[in-house]
Amino acid sequence: MRLVIPRSLRFAPLAALVGLGACNLDSVAGPTEPLSPSFARGGKPKPPPPPPPTITHTPILFVHGYNGSGSTWTTMISRFKTDGYIDAELANWTYDYTKSNRTTAQTIKTKIDSILTTTGATQVNIITHSMGTISVRYYIDSLGGASKVHAFAGLGATNHGTTLAAFLFTPSGIEMRPNSTLLNHLNATDESPFVVGYGTWRTPCDEAVSPHDSPILNGAQLNIETVCMSHSQLHEDATVYGQVKSFIETYVAP
Repeated sequence: MRLVIPRSLRFAPLAALVGLGACNLDSVAGPTEPLSPSFARGGKPKPPPPPPPTITHTPILFVHGYNGSGSTWTTMISRFKTDGYIDAELANWTYDYTKSNRTTAQTIKTKIDSILTTTGATQVNIITHSMGTISVRYYIDSLGGASKVHAFAGLGATNHGTTLAAFLFTPSGIEMRPNSTLLNHLNATDESPFVVGYGTWRTPCDEAVSPHDSPILNGAQLNIETVCMSHSQLHEDATVYGQVKSFIETYVAP
């Protein structure tokens, strides 16, 4: 005798398997069984954020000049690292040097606030080249930077302008002309008015800054004239590096 299975029962096992496959893990948990957190079902919890870096030096912000970039400071940063500084203590970046120095000063403010938050430091040192000094001085003078800057060193600074800026027609280039509105503002009364270490370095053979005494700031703790070297050699020279490092590390506010 042949056994005949009713059509309604032929697909029952398959339907049961499909129904089982559609069940998720939560649906088979007992009514009083707590559900596992999502990371227990194959994911991983996010690791805690890393602790802030341990710094042993006042952080340094490097500010390049006109037609420069963050790579201006490759040699000097390498020397600081050799002398024990860590990455978290050394910050350089590239900005749009054609914009007004007032605009760059706003960026400097943001950079410094970020450095202080990240490192836990209360002040920074700043090393600048050429036009960068104007931006830094405006930050100190007009954007509340005096309390956040321990000392700054200006290499080949255009503190009183350069006659070569007559051939520059960008906002920042115009501001580098002698007696520009911005320079007259910065030099109107006291050229180094705050409790900040002011240091300048100039070369008698500077092909970019004319007159050669333009970097000098009245009232600065240091106004050093180097041996004959080019404008760019100021941030490459080992002797200048040693003098700058000693200045920013040993300056004590009165």
